[in-house]
Amino acid sequence: MADSRATAGLRIAAQIVVYAAFAVLLGYFSVSPTYTQFNPEYGVIKLSFSHAGQPETECRRRTQAQLEELAPNMRKAMDCPRRRVALLVELELDGDRIYRDELPPSGLSGDGTSTVYQDFRVPAGRYTLVARLRDSRREQGFDWTFERTVDISPRQNLVIDFRAETGGFKIL
Repeated sequence: MADSRATAGLRIAAQIVVYAAFAVLLGYFSVSPTYTQFNPEYGVIKLSFSHAGQPETECRRRTQAQLEELAPNMRKAMDCPRRRVALLVELELDGDRIYRDELPPSGLSGDGTSTVYQDFRVPAGRYTLVARLRDSRREQGFDWTFERTVDISPRQNLVIDFRAETGGFKIL
């Protein structure tokens, strides 16, 4: 009887030691080693927006003969395609292009928005930032251009958004 009490006491003591060692190990790894996601002397520029380009082709008016060929519930005077153009997006920092991409429209019919999310880690400092966007059928040039001098401080998140209805590019 006394032998089983001694064995039970040893088991409990061993459990306490194991639990204490685990707690110490867990406590140590919760604060050490220190982790930094990126250099604290850098800031982040984030380009993030969703925008729908113009339709790929113009709407066209159907003739009376074309309308009569269609089922009654399909007779709309205007035939407008759903597919939209891909967006062309560029981002420059002090004259150096750091991003350029053609963003296809989303959706099964290619009629949704094009979305971009990119981040760029840059040393803190003053920069001339230029953002450009083409959302039309034109072959050359851009429909929207934004240029601004920005001061990026260490650990700052500078977000570039685009909203056509509020004038284009915005810095948040």
